[in-house]
Amino acid sequence: MTLAKFVRKFGQVRSGGPVRVSVSDITEILGEPVRSAPPRGALWSPIGRLSASGHMLDLEFAERTDVGRVRDHNEDFLGYAAPATPAQVRTHGWLFVLADGVGGHEKGEVASKTAVESIVAGFHKAKDGESHSAVLQRLVQRANTSVFEAAVTGGRSSAGMATTIVACALRYDRLSVAHVGDSRCYLIRNGKAAQITRDHTVAGEQVRLGLITAQEAADGETNHILSRSLGTELIANVDTNDHQVFPGDVLLLCSDGLHGPVDASEMAAICGHGQDLQIAAEKLVALANERGGGDNISVQLIRIRGVERVGMYRGRPYKLF
Repeated sequence: MTLAKFVRKFGQVRSGGPVRVSVSDITEILGEPVRSAPPRGALWSPIGRLSASGHMLDLEFAERTDVGRVRDHNEDFLGYAAPATPAQVRTHGWLFVLADGVGGHEKGEVASKTAVESIVAGFHKAKDGESHSAVLQRLVQRANTSVFEAAVTGGRSSAGMATTIVACALRYDRLSVAHVGDSRCYLIRNGKAAQITRDHTVAGEQVRLGLITAQEAADGETNHILSRSLGTELIANVDTNDHQVFPGDVLLLCSDGLHGPVDASEMAAICGHGQDLQIAAEKLVALANERGGGDNISVQLIRIRGVERVGMYRGRPYKLF
């Protein structure tokens, strides 16, 4: 199977289980890098490799989503966009996106699917070399419009639908993250996990204002009440940030069905030390289910195997030797 055919077949949007693909500054928290929505239990697991010559961004990933032990359907949705050619590793890079639908009977699963599909489709159409921060900001706003319009035109049953979103784009040795809501992205380095998104919840805002402690927020009734989401307003308030990544780093995107019952140190322990990512994803989902499985559980794991070091000048990359 050719590279392009592989990407067309597998490199799209899904709500399904683990997949692994390979393509050939949090420093204060993590330290310098060490140099050396299907039914529960259903898996979708094609495995393949994409290779590129020379020193280019090289990564592998796995993803898993599970309905949990309480809900009767899955409102989470996952997607990714893979470069179709080695040239696109540099012009476009990789995209990973995860959404957690809000609304229950108000079609939360429609909101999450709509948002992810909109972002993935838009990423494929982005201009060569366009800033990932700008791309993600634009695509999340467009996804917000799509969800908002679907809610307006869907009648009374769709009136309350909305979704969280967390998306990360990778190119060269750079990571850009955009998010709305309480789905998270962690950066795992040297055995430590740092949350590089902030929860847009009522409790989270109270913590940032100094009104309550983090422990009080975790135990409080407002812990899962969103202060921001996609689809509730015509314009979304999107947070974006950028980071440098190094070989050995692992990115973890997840819904609150995972980060609620499983803490960051446990995530780092399960995903670290070269652990197989497919196995790690299964372990994380199993642990969340063991602790109640009260919500849908979704995770994407991305391990950086190699990077192309670049500097930036006026928004344009230049190669470092």
